[in-house]
Amino acid sequence: MALDNYTYRTFTYLAGDWTGDSAAIEMLHTWNSGHKWGLSFKDIHSETQSSDDSHNCSIKASLRKRMKLCKKFVIVVGSETANLRSGACYTCFWYKKPDMYNLMPGCYLNNHVDNRSYVQFECEMAKHDYDNNDMDIVVLYNSVNVNRNLCPEPLRWVGTHAAMKKKVTDYLGNNHIEWDYDSVKKAIG
Repeated sequence: MALDNYTYRTFTYLAGDWTGDSAAIEMLHTWNSGHKWGLSFKDIHSETQSSDDSHNCSIKASLRKRMKLCKKFVIVVGSETANLRSGACYTCFWYKKPDMYNLMPGCYLNNHVDNRSYVQFECEMAKHDYDNNDMDIVVLYNSVNVNRNLCPEPLRWVGTHAAMKKKVTDYLGNNHIEWDYDSVKKAIG
């Protein structure tokens, strides 16, 4: 079904560093589709995808359209999430650098210049919707600790924050790290 056919906020918006934290994001999908798990959400990105050759500005427009259909924003935060630059206009082929004739950056397609990354853009939209009581925010850390300094600034002090991993001691007294389904389930609800 096309996104235009939906009218209610019934989806979950999943965000994060799809390269550095792909294992954590994939674990969320595994738990969501697993029959023995109680985690259940409908990821808006499963309904539609932007093509890789889309312009940053058209991808951001598509992300906004998707977010308007979501009641929950879940971001997976790893060590590089707040530093991502993918999606900034200056990374686009059509970006016009300032020069001696034009002191301001521009776009060869005459679009507005927006140098926020996709993640920063998503977080600011989610914060806006959260402030208007339209969306719940869940921040999941790809770690055993909640480290708000790694969280993108707009979401650092809002929503529910939880670790996705836990330290476990086996019967021999050895410590290891494993996924913490219960923590994630409690946070997402």
